[in-house]
Amino acid sequence: MKLKICDGCGKEKPIWKSSGTGGLKLCQQCWSCHKSGDNTQKPKNEIPRVSAKRKQKDAEYLKLRERYLTENPLCVIRISGCMHNATDIHHTYAGANRDVFYLIQSTWKGTCRVCHNWVHENPAKARELGYLK
Repeated sequence: MKLKICDGCGKEKPIWKSSGTGGLKLCQQCWSCHKSGDNTQKPKNEIPRVSAKRKQKDAEYLKLRERYLTENPLCVIRISGCMHNATDIHHTYAGANRDVFYLIQSTWKGTCRVCHNWVHENPAKARELGYLK
């Protein structure tokens, strides 16, 4: 088989397909990654950063979060240096349990950034005060 320069990788290889790719001459590897009408090379089996299920859950969370912060605009932790306005949602269940309680608003606390940082920097004291479970 005659070797030709692949338009995808630029290497001299046997050309696998040249029709249906917009006139491109592609080796087998480049052809398998090529999307018709798209000249960018993307792996066919690329793993998404976030699963479809998680993406849907995150979209629901953002809607609930916005409503929660509108209804609960003040920080509930109120440590020294508190900014008073809630800008973050603190999830009282952390670690492996967090995903189970991710959308359950009774486990949320509206906090300012200062208080939220304090909770995560002082987990023993935060547990004692009921901010972490």
